[in-house]
Amino acid sequence: MSVEALFQSLESRLSTRPAREVDLPGWTLREASVLVPVFERGGVPHVLFTRRPATLRTHADQYSFPGGGREPEDATPLHTALRETEEELGIDRRGVRVLGMLDEVPTISQYRVRPFVGVIPGDGKYQPSAEEVAFILEVPLAGLLDPSILRVERKEIMGAERDLYFYTYGTHVIWGATARILRDFLSYVSQAPGGGR
Repeated sequence: MSVEALFQSLESRLSTRPAREVDLPGWTLREASVLVPVFERGGVPHVLFTRRPATLRTHADQYSFPGGGREPEDATPLHTALRETEEELGIDRRGVRVLGMLDEVPTISQYRVRPFVGVIPGDGKYQPSAEEVAFILEVPLAGLLDPSILRVERKEIMGAERDLYFYTYGTHVIWGATARILRDFLSYVSQAPGGGR
């Protein structure tokens, strides 16, 4: 299966099913959005993550997708995701092909995160913001689909028992809300013809 066929399959699946919204009675959650950036290089689909600087107040030193809180000037959650991606990585928002939206994810920092999947240029020409990005991690999709890199723990979070996911790729550990978003994304990939491999 070609990478373009994979992207078309994801676009088709994501556009035909409405994303689930977070429903946490009693919690007031602020709005945030992220972009799950995917790209093709050498005929191989990849996913991009950023590692947040150790100096940040929240989620320091964690891997994440580009994104952040919704600002008053953001007309929609998608505007937030594209603006933040441009600010963090220097990727022109007009050059992102948005494939669709995944299920909302709540965070312990009391955000409701709307994740969008978007195809970015595969040229690797980033201009990372030193304040927001310490490291850029590009992972071939096949590496993320390897079941041996996933570990699941059960913990009580926000008043309920929940599964915590940890994806260990080499020396890099992806966990928290990013891992929950990644798991949702990979479920769509595995349902595509060829399973993204």
